[in-house]
Amino acid sequence: MSFKAFAVLALFALSACGAEQKWASDEAVAKAAYVAEPPRSITLFTVVSTRNGSGAHSGLLVNASQQVMFDPAGTWYHPYLPERNDVHYGVTPRMISFYIDYHARQTYNVIEQTVVVSPEIAELIKQRAEAYGAVPKAQCSNSVSSILGGVPGFESVRNTWFPNKLSDAFGKLPGVSTKLITDDDADNNHGVLMVQAEHAPI
Repeated sequence: MSFKAFAVLALFALSACGAEQKWASDEAVAKAAYVAEPPRSITLFTVVSTRNGSGAHSGLLVNASQQVMFDPAGTWYHPYLPERNDVHYGVTPRMISFYIDYHARQTYNVIEQTVVVSPEIAELIKQRAEAYGAVPKAQCSNSVSSILGGVPGFESVRNTWFPNKLSDAFGKLPGVSTKLITDDDADNNHGVLMVQAEHAPI
């Protein structure tokens, strides 16, 4: 094995040790469960730098038997939403707005891409997200693309480590709708958003 290959493997091994594991109780998850209106759908959020267009983060909203947010290795959270590893439960429309507002700011735009799926496919993707486990830092797109890859209708989504490549592939799915979200909030608005969230009802 070359030194370069060994260094890459060592880096992946070290990053895997950094996965933050969380496991909310069955009671908390059941209490928070939120069932969104049909149709069932999958939404990919991609955070993109306004400075150079590079992708910074990928998140997946799954509208299945209940609506959940898979935010791999993300810093977003709400004190009232139970989390199991990187899956957040109780994701209401208000929480989706908070998620978007948390990421969109002067230095980052958010691309929102949604595709309607059958209840069976939505549930399969939800189950795959729940089974994936805690995601190490810098592996958000790798985890999302791994979850989607191989699911009927998502065969064209190949495994990738890059948010923009994942967004491009998702954007080519039949029937996908795309929205670009911008916000002129300052970067230091995160603390304000978190304080507001902690004192706001769901």
